[in-house]
Amino acid sequence: MAKSSADDEELRRACEAAIEGTEQKIVLSIRVAKSHGIWGKSGKLGRHMAKPRVLALSTKSKGQRTTAFLRVLKYSTGGVLEPAKLYKLNHLSKVEVIANDPSGCSFTLGFDNLRSQSVTPPQWTMRNIDDRNRLLFCILNICKDVLGRLPKVVGIDVVEMALWAKENTPTVPKQMNQQDGVPVAATATESDLKVTVERELVSQAEEEDMEALLGNYLMGIGEAEVFSESLKRELLALEAANVHAILESEPLIEEVLQGLEAATYCVDDMDEWLGIFNVKLRHMREGIESIETRNNKLEMQSVNNVSLIEELDKLLERLRVPSEYAACLTGGSFDEAHMLQNIEACEWLTGALRGLQVPNLDPSYANMRAVKEKRTELEKLKTMFVRRASEFLRNYFASLVDFMISDKSYFSQRGQLKRPDHADLRYKCRTYARLLQHLKSLDKNCLGPLRKAYCSSLNLLLRREAREFANELRASTKASRNPTVWLEASAGSSHSSHNADTSAVSEAYAKMLTIFIPLLVDESSFFAHFMCFKVPALVPPGGVANGNKGGYNDANDNDDLGIMDIDENDGKAGKNSADLAALNESLQDLLNGIQEDFYAVVDWAYKIDPLRCISMHGITERYLSGQKADAAGFVRILLGDLESRISVQFTRFVDEACHQIERNERNVRQMGVLSYISRFATLATRMEQYIQGQSRDLVDQAHTKFVSIMFVTLEKIAQTDPKYADVFLLENYAAFQNSLYDLANVVPTLAKFYHQASEAYEQACTRHISMIILYQFEKLFQFTRKIEDLMFTITPEEIPFQLGLSKMDLRKMLKSSLSGVDKSISAMYKRLQKNLTSEELLPSLWDKCKKDFLDKYESCVQLVAKIYPNESIPSVSEMRELLASM
Repeated sequence: MAKSSADDEELRRACEAAIEGTEQKIVLSIRVAKSHGIWGKSGKLGRHMAKPRVLALSTKSKGQRTTAFLRVLKYSTGGVLEPAKLYKLNHLSKVEVIANDPSGCSFTLGFDNLRSQSVTPPQWTMRNIDDRNRLLFCILNICKDVLGRLPKVVGIDVVEMALWAKENTPTVPKQMNQQDGVPVAATATESDLKVTVERELVSQAEEEDMEALLGNYLMGIGEAEVFSESLKRELLALEAANVHAILESEPLIEEVLQGLEAATYCVDDMDEWLGIFNVKLRHMREGIESIETRNNKLEMQSVNNVSLIEELDKLLERLRVPSEYAACLTGGSFDEAHMLQNIEACEWLTGALRGLQVPNLDPSYANMRAVKEKRTELEKLKTMFVRRASEFLRNYFASLVDFMISDKSYFSQRGQLKRPDHADLRYKCRTYARLLQHLKSLDKNCLGPLRKAYCSSLNLLLRREAREFANELRASTKASRNPTVWLEASAGSSHSSHNADTSAVSEAYAKMLTIFIPLLVDESSFFAHFMCFKVPALVPPGGVANGNKGGYNDANDNDDLGIMDIDENDGKAGKNSADLAALNESLQDLLNGIQEDFYAVVDWAYKIDPLRCISMHGITERYLSGQKADAAGFVRILLGDLESRISVQFTRFVDEACHQIERNERNVRQMGVLSYISRFATLATRMEQYIQGQSRDLVDQAHTKFVSIMFVTLEKIAQTDPKYADVFLLENYAAFQNSLYDLANVVPTLAKFYHQASEAYEQACTRHISMIILYQFEKLFQFTRKIEDLMFTITPEEIPFQLGLSKMDLRKMLKSSLSGVDKSISAMYKRLQKNLTSEELLPSLWDKCKKDFLDKYESCVQLVAKIYPNESIPSVSEMRELLASM
C-alpha cells in the first residue's frame, strides 16, 4: 500500500514554512484535489477541472483557549506552497461525503459564516478511503476536543469511522534513550499521533452494549432459511393474537355503535333546526342590505345636495356684478381723482372675464345659460368701458398738446434758445398708464387707435419745438461764410476768407443733436412703455442715450411707469418681434417730419463752410454708434439719413472743387506751378483739422478724388506743349511734395500720393536732363549708340571697319564734340536755367545733370577704349574736374 501524504514530513515542513509567523502549529497536512463539479453531470472544463491543493489542520493556543483552523494551500508558479484559504473550525457545520462518487473519496465541508450560501462549496477528493477517513477523523476529533461539539455528518456512519480508527491505529517506532544508552523500539499510542481511542466518537461502554444487542439478535441463527421460517411463525402468532383480542372486545363495540346511532339522531335534528335558522337569517340579511342600500343612497344624495349648493353659491358669486363696479364701468368719470375706482373696476372686470373662461371654469358650467348670459353681459360692459376710455384718452392727449402749443413760452424765442421740457406732459400721462395696461388686457385692438392719436398729437409738438429751436439756433449763430471756390485758378478768392473761423457752425449742429437726439430717444422709450409695447428697455430708467455730453437730461424723467405686467403672457419672447415692428411703425408716425429741421441745419452749415461737413459727419457717427437699442429704430434711421445727407453735401463740394481743377485744362498756355497745387495743401490741412471720430474715411475719399483729378489734369495740361512738358511736370510735382511734406508724414492716404508724385518727379527730371544732354552732345552719344547696336551682331574687332565707324570718323566726331567742351557744358547749364520758373529747383537739377552726363561719358570712354584701344580721348577724371570747376 502506498504511503499516505499525511506522513510526508517534507510536506509538513513546507506547510509550516508557508504559515510561518502566524504562531499556528500544524496538526495534519495532506494532499487533496479541489473541484467544483457535480458527480454524474457535465460542467465547464475550466470550472470543474481538479486542482492540486494541500489541506492543513492547525491550532493556535492563547492561554487556556485553543483555536483550530483549516488551511487551504496551493502551489505557486515555482512549486512553493502558499496560503490560499483559511477557515475557522468553530464555523464548520456539516461534513458531507458525495453520494454520487462511486469511490467514496470525495466530500464537502460546509461553513455557516460564508457570505454567499448559494455558491456551491468546493469538493475535496482524496487518493483513497484511508486518506479520507484519516482527514475526517482528525477534523471530528479536533471539533469534539476544542469546540465541544460535532458537525453534522452526512453520507458516512460514525460507528464505521470509529471501527476504522481502531483498526488503523498506526505505530511509529520511537528512539528512547534508557539509562544504559541502549535504544529500544516503543509503540506510539494514539496520543502520539494526535488520535486518541478514548476520545473516539463511540465510547467503549456504548460499543459493548451494541455488541450485546447484536449478539441477542444473532443467537440461534444458523442459516437464513431457518431464521426466515422462525420470523414467519412469530408473525402468524401475532396476527392470531390480534384477531382474538378484537373478538373479545365485541360488547364494547356494540355499546359504541348504539351511542353513535343516538348521536346521529341528535345531529339530524340539529341540522333541521340549523336549516330553518339559516333561511330566517338569509331573509334578515337581505332586509338589512336593502335598508343599507336605501340609507347609503339618501346619505349620498344629502352630500351631493350640500356640494351642489356650495358650487352654486360659488358660481352665483362669480356671476354677481357689484353695483359700484357696474356704475363705474358704464358711466364713471376719468378724472384723476376717480382713477383708483376705475382701476379697481378694471381689475374686477378682467378677473371676472378670466373666471368665466374654460381653463378657470369647470367645462360643465361653460354651456349653462346663466353663464352664457353673464359672459355676454360682461362683454358688453367691457366694450362700453373700452369705448369710453379710448375716447377720453384721445381727447386728453390732444388737449395736453394743444395747451402746450398755445403757450409760446414752451418754445425757443428770438434771442433765447428753449430746451424742450416734457416732464409735466409725461407726469400727466403717467396717471393713465395703468389704465392703458388694463385696456390692453381687456381689448388689445383698442391700443392701435390710441397709439395713433398719441403719435399724431405729440408729433405736432415735437416738430414745432424742433422748428423753433433750429430757426433760433441758426439766427443766433454768428459765422462768416466761406466761399465754395477753393481750387480755382483765378486770384479773386483771397486766402484770408479761407481762414475764417466757422467752428460755431458745427457747434450749432452738435447742440441740435445734443438737445434733440436724447429727447427723441427718451420719447421713444416713454412711448414704448406707456403704450404697452413688450420690447427691451431703450435706456435705463432716468438715463440718457450715449453721446449726450452735457446735453438734455431731466433728472426727474423716469420712464419706469411703476406698473406691473398685468398680462403675464404678453412678456413672451415670441411676441417681441411683432411688438418691435409695431413700435417702429408707431415711432415713424410719432417722429416723422422732424428730420426736415435737422436737414435745414445741415444745409445752412454747408452754405457757410462746406468743410464743416467733416465735423458734422464725425458728430453724427458718434451719436449713431451710441444708439444700439431696438426701440430707437427711428432715431437710428434719422441719424443715418443725416449722415447720408452730410456725405452728399460734402461730395457735392468735392465735385465742385474737382470741376474747378478740371477747368485749368482749358487754358491755352500754363507755365510754372498751377494754383490748385499750392492751394490743395491749405485745403487738406483744414480738412484734417475738422476730422472727428470716424470721419477719417470721408476725408480720405476726398483726398483720393482731389489728388487723382489734380494729377490727371496736370498730365493733360503738360501734353498741350510737349516741348516744355517735362519742365512743367517736375515743377508741379516738386511743389506738391514741398507743400504736403508735413501732412504726408501723418496721413497715410496723402503719403501714398506723395510717393506717387516723387516717382513722377524723378521720371520727368530724367527725361528733361537726358534731352538737354543729348541736345549738346548729340554726335558723341549717337556714335556710341551705333557701336552698341553693332556689338549685338559682330565682334568688336570688326566694328572699326564698318562704314562711318572708322578711326578717322572717330577722330572727327571727338574733335567736333569735345573741342570747346566747357562752352558746351555752359550752354547746357543755361538751357536748363532758361526753362525753369522755380529757381530753387536749379541746384538739384544741375547736380543731377552733371551726374547723368558723367555716367553717360564714362560708358562712352570705356566703349572707345575697347573698340579703339590706340585712340586718345579725354579721361573721365578730366571731365569730372572740368564739371566741378564750372
